[in-house]
Amino acid sequence: MPKGSLIIDCGKMLLRKGYRLKVFNTINFKKSLHYNPFVYIHSEKDILKLVNVLITNTKGEQKGGDEFWTKAETLLYCALIGYMFYEAPIEEQNFSTLVSMINSMEVREEDEGFKNQVDLMFDDLASREPNHFAVRQYAKYKLAAGKTAKSILVSCGARLAPFDIAELWEITAYDELELDTIGDRKTALFLIMSDTDSTYNFLISMIYSQLFNLLCEKADDVYGGRLPCHVRCLIDEFANIGQIPNFEKLIATIRSREISAAVILQSQSQLKAIYKDNADTIIGNMDSSIFLGGKEPGTLKELSEALGKETIDTCNDGESRGKETSHSLNYQKLGKALLTVDELAVLDGAKCILQLRGVRPFLSDKCDITRHPNYKYLADSDKKNALDIGRFLSTKLAINKKRCSMCMKYLFLKLHKQR
Repeated sequence: MPKGSLIIDCGKMLLRKGYRLKVFNTINFKKSLHYNPFVYIHSEKDILKLVNVLITNTKGEQKGGDEFWTKAETLLYCALIGYMFYEAPIEEQNFSTLVSMINSMEVREEDEGFKNQVDLMFDDLASREPNHFAVRQYAKYKLAAGKTAKSILVSCGARLAPFDIAELWEITAYDELELDTIGDRKTALFLIMSDTDSTYNFLISMIYSQLFNLLCEKADDVYGGRLPCHVRCLIDEFANIGQIPNFEKLIATIRSREISAAVILQSQSQLKAIYKDNADTIIGNMDSSIFLGGKEPGTLKELSEALGKETIDTCNDGESRGKETSHSLNYQKLGKALLTVDELAVLDGAKCILQLRGVRPFLSDKCDITRHPNYKYLADSDKKNALDIGRFLSTKLAINKKRCSMCMKYLFLKLHKQR
């Protein structure tokens, strides 16, 4: 949802119904709970998943390019996050520490033997645990020569540029979203992002990626395969949140765990632009689809074909003249598209087309929300029902501009003490 209007409209109603409210707002961090993706790392495979979603959704506008730099960055991120996961205290496991470590990694091209503070930290860890996950990843990164290593660090700095502001350090310092508990009890999680600026949309992708993985694992390990509370994800502006890794596989398997996802798009071409060949797989795993109107040619063509054809009777009347006049009358049955592309393009705004698995598509009136029994609880009905998000939040954003130095201070002092 781009502007967060829904939480204002229905927040109080959800509270009355016994829901917990969780809000993550990338437009105004002061009206958001904190989210720290590092809290949900429980094993080395979780590190790889986090790095994958970070790399996938922070590519910018570049297309193609040499994969060497991406793979080298991946090695470095895995090494640094692995070190933090095993060695740093919980309160220091966040993006601010990661950025601080990268900022302290000085490289001297003229002195290949120079060791920066992070090098010394890994040397110390390697002397104690030579087969440590972080040590193995860092050793692969260190195969790069001085000039190459500097280029890798510049690439990392550019990718993590959004974390150079103190507000983002603070909002990711610790976690209040409790993503792994959403399937345990009734919870309403609102993810609010800008529909004009995609700078921080990768955080929304991280949340969805971790949410699906955490809930699937909990359903299997704790609840015997099905969550006690059905989790329904209403993903508006799906094309703007970035790419959720392996979403084409997740959408096919999460339903058995009591998890469902409603993907909302302006057109199917948006899905294909992000997920390429996997877009058809995602669409194929949707049990129902609803067309509210649009003009995108590709979407209209596919929908017209999916609706099928109807049978029509045609009558051809012919006359030929010469010395004698003859008449002919021909009756024929032909197939015609139930709704052609041009007819779909001018579909009545009050109508929609619903397709359900195992049922023929049908034309229907759109829902009139004012006739819903709970409409009286919305802010649209009465402004008194509006929820003040700022007052509702349990915490206030307190920016700590010194956090960067504080994050590394512990690690460096620990290393000095051990040496």
